[in-house]
Amino acid sequence: MLTEAQVQDFRENGFIVGPRIYTDAEADELRERMFTVHHGKSQGSAEANRNLLGDGADRVVIQIVNIWEADDLFRKHVYNEKICALTAQLIGYPVLRVWHDQVQYKPPKVGGPTNWHQDHPYWPIIQPAELISAWTALDDATIENGCMWMVPGSHKWGPHKGGTIGTDDATFEPTPDLDALPNGIKIQRVPCEVKKGQVMFHHCLTWHGSPNNNSDRGRPAIAVHYMPGYTRFEPNGAHLMDKRVEVKPGEILQGKYFPTVWDNGPVAHCDS
Repeated sequence: MLTEAQVQDFRENGFIVGPRIYTDAEADELRERMFTVHHGKSQGSAEANRNLLGDGADRVVIQIVNIWEADDLFRKHVYNEKICALTAQLIGYPVLRVWHDQVQYKPPKVGGPTNWHQDHPYWPIIQPAELISAWTALDDATIENGCMWMVPGSHKWGPHKGGTIGTDDATFEPTPDLDALPNGIKIQRVPCEVKKGQVMFHHCLTWHGSPNNNSDRGRPAIAVHYMPGYTRFEPNGAHLMDKRVEVKPGEILQGKYFPTVWDNGPVAHCDS
């Protein structure tokens, strides 16, 4: 479990780099399974498998959404007891469900940027904005190969213009609309390097982004977006997961595609 100081650090800053979850060999196996899914050779299919920057773009960010539907090892990952226990501790609620997971792989040399943004405004069918993402590195994520950067304390500022912050292409500095922010805030970006097999947590309103990967090493990672058990289906726009929702507006979001992974302790995963 995390110390009280670590939990307070998360409450204050909106992110924290956590412990190592996987050995090198375990991370390597997940990374290889990621490539298997991406190349269409897995036993199942993900919700999305695409270049996030668009077909024909000069830069590439491979996005795979709900890889847990395509591969049993990633299904096991979303139920990882250590990750779930730490997430429940940070959220402060004993029941967790999966909103969705997401691979973002930046290939060597041509890996593209993920511009500054918040997550929750891009999820316009769920409330409240109290989700936490567990981002696990499947190889070292460094400044050189495009690790994520965070703005400490930004989760306290509320949603910013639909989640898009604005990015200076030359410096990768966030360029927000200052009129949309509280007075007197300090905008400071910090890199979040994460070791292979290590997990980082961030709040769904924390500003974050990642620059190009110009290095010789790829940057593979798997994020699982966990929601507290009281998260509701509140449609106010469209989302990829719309077609998977089986509850009515205002009801708790749950069901086959939003599995409960923690309920006052570990929940056994089911492959059916």
